[in-house]
Amino acid sequence: MPLWRENELDAARIAAEVGAGLFFLAEMGDEPAGTVKFQLEDPIFWPEARQQDATYIHRLAVRRCYAGTGLSAAILRWALERTRALGRRYLRLDCDTARPRLRAIYESFGFRYHSNRQVGPYLVSRYEYDATQSAEQQRYCGRAD
Repeated sequence: MPLWRENELDAARIAAEVGAGLFFLAEMGDEPAGTVKFQLEDPIFWPEARQQDATYIHRLAVRRCYAGTGLSAAILRWALERTRALGRRYLRLDCDTARPRLRAIYESFGFRYHSNRQVGPYLVSRYEYDATQSAEQQRYCGRAD
């Protein structure tokens, strides 16, 4: 199931974002295995957010041959540690509301559901991870009673 529309994968646009230092590459050995876009602000998906309170990730992707290896969790841990190092409280992301398996991955990592938001043609579910809490505290706080 495609995650992005073809016009969102425009090579010039992505090249500009890579040039701006927004994309990070995960490697297994010497081979590119995954990537993530890491931002210090996100006015499109989180317009109400306070400046310098959070970091944001988008376009987390893992090459098919590395699926199931724990690489996506390693990328999320890297983003969380970078968030902490920058002194930001939250690591935030969004995903298509109609993708329960993807949402479950984020929830099992410890992200808590924040809200839904309509952004253009997309209805997205927004999630955040409180970087001031441990993974165990975060999972407990997000658990429904």
